[in-house]
Amino acid sequence: MPPAPGTAPDHGPEDTGLAVAGELLALLRDSTTEPRKDDQLEALALAVAADLPVLLWGEPGIGKTAALNGLAEHLGLPLTTVIASVHEPSDFSGLPVVGDDPAIQGVPMAPPDWAVRLVRAGRGLLFLDELSTAPPAVQAALLRLVLERRIGALQLPPGVRIVAAANPRSSAAGGWELSPPLANRFVHLQWTHDPEVVVRGMGGVWPRVTLPPLRRDGLPAAVDHARRAVCGLLTARPELVHRMPGDGVRQSGAWPSPRSWESALRLIAFATAAGSSRDVLSLLVRGAVGDGPGLELLAGLDRMDLPDPEDVLADPAGAVLPERGDLRQAVLDGVVAAVRNRPERERWNAAWAVLARALETGAPDLVVVPATTLAAQRRDDWDVPETVERLSGVVSLSRLADRAANTTASAARR
Repeated sequence: MPPAPGTAPDHGPEDTGLAVAGELLALLRDSTTEPRKDDQLEALALAVAADLPVLLWGEPGIGKTAALNGLAEHLGLPLTTVIASVHEPSDFSGLPVVGDDPAIQGVPMAPPDWAVRLVRAGRGLLFLDELSTAPPAVQAALLRLVLERRIGALQLPPGVRIVAAANPRSSAAGGWELSPPLANRFVHLQWTHDPEVVVRGMGGVWPRVTLPPLRRDGLPAAVDHARRAVCGLLTARPELVHRMPGDGVRQSGAWPSPRSWESALRLIAFATAAGSSRDVLSLLVRGAVGDGPGLELLAGLDRMDLPDPEDVLADPAGAVLPERGDLRQAVLDGVVAAVRNRPERERWNAAWAVLARALETGAPDLVVVPATTLAAQRRDDWDVPETVERLSGVVSLSRLADRAANTTASAARR
């Protein structure tokens, strides 16, 4: 029987407008993931695997929370989100609970319910969101949680990892600068968006957050590599062991201290064991100790990876020279210096073979200074090898350029 005029048709619950809207929303949420090289995601995964607190800095709405959800799913960890700015200091330091006899039993500090759930689960990813909008009193209460993993009388289990997120003060609602003690406990990662990733994600395919496999057989070598790098730099530059910035804004970021150098050492070991790229390593190291000290450490790591000059002299034909110009120059200078320290005809000839190989595989201007220096080391009874003929044009051009520059400078002085 048709419905009376002016009355709505009698649909079942599954035919209501909200039910259809739910189906549409489900289709919009339907997406998949794909493996994709992403340096910031890899840096985040390695820092979390290294059991270091991480702080993601980025503008609102660029996917910090989505990245955390993906990482938690990949690691199989339940995600617990706590908005730091809406909590009181006692929520992190513990609420006092009076027992039967406080004079004997004391007054225990009861933890919040989310902390209890993490302890019961034995593992999890604790996400402290909106950290830059937390007032100083709350930041002070977070110190023990971030460093010691304690909330009141409760100790979080080793299976819990901590990641925080913050917006720059310019875009945070009522934002505060992070206190230097709290900032120094984090590895700071600048979070940005890739337009191509956003477009593919809107099309239903997002990058998959994965932890790079750590090579078990390379773990001891990775630890030794990290220790030599950090100890070598701090031995040469002891003033970098602890240097808190004087500016309040920079104090809210990464800066060097014994604590953050220990974090850098751990991150180098993890990145080395994972075979990560230099770009990923740069994000991690600079995020631990700051840009200046981090770049110095990266330069030291580059020098550690250079081939030994003696190995290059022993096999010039098989020597693998770095692609980067500054590193290639360092290798060639090292070869020439090794010959100067132990001048022998065979070694001198081998050095010319190395320079000839560098000329064939790289920029000619990098060979000019080493060739000139090596030529000056020739002894009277040493014959000039045939390989020098291939380099003579480069050196001659350099001399012509020098003479032209000197002529120009003399004319300008007149």
